[in-house]
Amino acid sequence: MLRAQKVRLYPNRHMVKVLDSLCDYRRYCWNQGLATWNDMYDLHTIEHSSLRPSAYSVRNELVAAKADWQYGLSARTLQLAIADLGKSWQNFFDKSLPDWGKPRFKSKRAPRQGFKTDRAKIINGKLRLDRPRDVKVWYDIRINRHVDLTGVLKVVSIYRENGQYWASLPFEVAVEAKPKTGKSSAVDVNVGHLNYTAGVVNTLPTRLQRLYQRIKFYQKRLARKRVVNGKQATKSNNYQATRAKLQRDYRKVTNIQHDIMQKFTTQLVTDYDRIVIEDLSVKKMQMTHVASKGLQRSMFGYFRQTLSYKCEWYGKVLILADKHYPSTQRCSKCGYIKSGNDKITLQGNIAHKTKHHEYVCYHCGATLERNENAVTNLLALI
Repeated sequence: MLRAQKVRLYPNRHMVKVLDSLCDYRRYCWNQGLATWNDMYDLHTIEHSSLRPSAYSVRNELVAAKADWQYGLSARTLQLAIADLGKSWQNFFDKSLPDWGKPRFKSKRAPRQGFKTDRAKIINGKLRLDRPRDVKVWYDIRINRHVDLTGVLKVVSIYRENGQYWASLPFEVAVEAKPKTGKSSAVDVNVGHLNYTAGVVNTLPTRLQRLYQRIKFYQKRLARKRVVNGKQATKSNNYQATRAKLQRDYRKVTNIQHDIMQKFTTQLVTDYDRIVIEDLSVKKMQMTHVASKGLQRSMFGYFRQTLSYKCEWYGKVLILADKHYPSTQRCSKCGYIKSGNDKITLQGNIAHKTKHHEYVCYHCGATLERNENAVTNLLALI
């Protein structure tokens, strides 16, 4: 299995220039490759030419037209950039993907810039990149903390964001399956909390809510400065200091959210052999603008992604309920399914004056807790 670890890099002044130049070179290769690909695609479509664009043909064109300055940079940057471009073009012809669309040119104004290499090594706890020919001065890059660096290192992704450098280190490791428990569980995702068989996990604790209040405050201050001073506002030291505080709080929010999800998913695959979750269209739900901010902060997509690969790692079974399965509208006692004006919404049911956390069955008269009822219905799929 591939297990990736995100670490922060602390390069010296010389390696900072090297990393910046590789980030720029990756963007240059992508844009040149995309322009070449578009030209070859138009030629193939209009003139019915036998020259059909592919990652192999585009790479050959760029390698043949290499300038002298390019030989002072890693050749793997160009190779991997064109390989990723080829995957983007394959995704363009698959409209079922959520981010379907034609590949776009990279901008130097994007907040995140990065590159990839498959020839990096870990030497004495430091990251060593492949040194191009005719380059004599080269240094290893210090990593922020002691992490498990065992295994075979694969394609490393390095990126720069907000003046800091990060690396994703994927190691190919052997993962042992967790012991079988013979238990099953279901998870009902909600805005602010996740309900499962053994209890509730709060995904929006008090510390997160305080951070979101500070984020809102900093965003208002930055917006007010832009309204008053226009484009000149971004050049002031006060603006940059406030922006740094905003970015710091966003990083704290991400770390807290990921910590909650990682611990909860590990607990699930440790305690249960079969887990049932809902197959939700998260992006479509966010497009409705009904509790879209709460959906984004609850990290439904990240929860499913993390649970999926951990179940595969440790030999557990993940069951996805159908998108149209009425886990919330179905009575777990008699099987009655609400419809029409009887349905439960995020505000409850206005016609019957029930609250959002109540489930009242109009067939058998049972009064249930909404989330516990949904968990029981999901468990019935096992």
